[in-house]
Amino acid sequence: MTDAPASFALVPGAAASPVILHVPHSSREIPAGVRSGIVLSDAELERELDRMTDSHTAEIAGRAAGLAGLTPWRFVNRVSRLVVDPERFPDEREEMAAVGMGAVYTRTSHREELRRADTDPGPLIERYFRPYARAMTEAVADRLAATGRAVIVDVHSYPAQPLPYELHGGGPRPPVCLGTDAFHTPPGLLAAAREAFAPCGETGLDSPFSGTYVPLDFYGTRSEVGALMVEIRRDTYMTKPGGPAGPGLSRLAGSLAALVDAVSG
Repeated sequence: MTDAPASFALVPGAAASPVILHVPHSSREIPAGVRSGIVLSDAELERELDRMTDSHTAEIAGRAAGLAGLTPWRFVNRVSRLVVDPERFPDEREEMAAVGMGAVYTRTSHREELRRADTDPGPLIERYFRPYARAMTEAVADRLAATGRAVIVDVHSYPAQPLPYELHGGGPRPPVCLGTDAFHTPPGLLAAAREAFAPCGETGLDSPFSGTYVPLDFYGTRSEVGALMVEIRRDTYMTKPGGPAGPGLSRLAGSLAALVDAVSG
């Protein structure tokens, strides 16, 4: 028996909604069996979770779902990205592997040891990564079957100052960064996001983070699957690092709901 299915949740939305709000990095949960493979002390691990967790993004998505006219679906990771990162490639295609941050991280945000370099990622990939990928693929396929299209909106956050692990941290860090894909982010989706998030401040494009998450079964082949990554700068809605949310959270949830409404019709 495996606990992998409990490591993520698909929260149903309206039958007619094509939108999936994807929240991959909001959890701080690390199962005991995984914790034993992490070399950090408890205090060091808490600091790393402060830095690497997209705190309160699940709440932003949840509030947005409640505000939207047509309730979107939500796919939420229930374990930390330090268990596995479901948005990384699990093989040599992943550029972040160069800094020890492939699907299974071996280095911290400060490029220090997180796991032993000779750690076999296989068991974590099989137990957590592959079930997650299958379930997300099925969720997108279900929206395609029900509505003829799917719109994946990735909900992330990032720190105001770059962390040492960032490969492209030298560019602009606007209040809201919109990550795009040349195939899966149509102009209308991007324009809707710029308008929806205008009340939250400047929206930038693909800096400091770029790209979108699309399950590989659809990537580059199914244009009916739209995708956009929303990266929110943490100081706009929370006390950082790892602190409580502030009034900015409600504004962001309203903007995310406006985006959902704009692309649901």
